[in-house]
Amino acid sequence: MNPMLNIGVRAARAAGRVITKHMGRLDSLRIEKKGHNDFASEVDREAEAEIVETLLKAYPDHGVMAEESGQLGNADSEYQWIVDPLDGTMNYLHGYPHFSVSIALYEKGRPYQAVVYDPVRQELFTGGKGEGAYLDGKRVRVSGAAKLSDALVGYTYPYKQGDDLTLPLATLKALTENTSGVRREGSAALDLAYIAAGRLDGAWMHGLKQWDFAAGALLVREAGGLVNDYQGGDSWMQSGNLIAASPKVHHGLLQTYASVQREHSE
Repeated sequence: MNPMLNIGVRAARAAGRVITKHMGRLDSLRIEKKGHNDFASEVDREAEAEIVETLLKAYPDHGVMAEESGQLGNADSEYQWIVDPLDGTMNYLHGYPHFSVSIALYEKGRPYQAVVYDPVRQELFTGGKGEGAYLDGKRVRVSGAAKLSDALVGYTYPYKQGDDLTLPLATLKALTENTSGVRREGSAALDLAYIAAGRLDGAWMHGLKQWDFAAGALLVREAGGLVNDYQGGDSWMQSGNLIAASPKVHHGLLQTYASVQREHSE
C-alpha cells in the first residue's frame, strides 16, 4: 500500500473509533445548526481533529482542507488532504447506520489517493491513481449493467431552503421511471464507493462540496467507471453537480438528464 494511503487509512480508522464510541449517546450530543438541513455535531469535530492530527503528524509539510475547520497546515504544499470526517451527519444523528469517513489526497491539484471508511460495517474502500480500487484489500470493479432500465442508482440532492425543486424532482421522476430502482441514502461518499464496488450501478448527485466527492470519485474512476458533469464534461469538480456510473449506465443517465432539461427549457 502506498505509504501516504496507509496514513490516510490510519486516520480514517481513528475517526471511525470516535464515531462509533458516541453512537450510544446520540441524545446527549452537542449539535450546531449550520443551515437548513445542515448540521455538525461534536462528533464531527472530534473525528476531524483525530484525522488532522494523524495526517499532519506524519506529513507536517502537507495541507489539509477539512469540512469543519477549513484550510490547515501548509496551503502551498503540492499535497493537499481533503477531509470529510462524517459524511452523513443527519443519518448519524438519527441512528441510521449509513455514513462514512472520507479522506482524499490531491497531488498538484489532482486526485491521487482515496479512502472511504464505513465504521458501522467496518468496510474500507481504498484506491490510488493508476492503482485500482479496493474493498478490504480486494480489487473491485463497477457493475456490468448493460442498460439503464436494469440499473439501481443513487440520488443525492442536499436541499437548501428556498431551492427551486422543479428540475430536481423532474429528474427524480425520470430516474424512477427509467431504472430498476432509486436510492437516496444520505452519504455521497459511500454511494460513490458502492458504485466502485458494483453495489450501485450509478448515481445522480447535485450540490456536493469537494470533501463529499474527492475520495469517492477517484474510487469510481479507478474501478472502471465514469464521472462527469451533466453534459459529460469536467465542470463537476467546481460545481459539485455530477453523474457517476459504470460506462453503459453513465450514458443512459446523461441521456435521461438531457431529456429532462429539454422538457423544462421549452
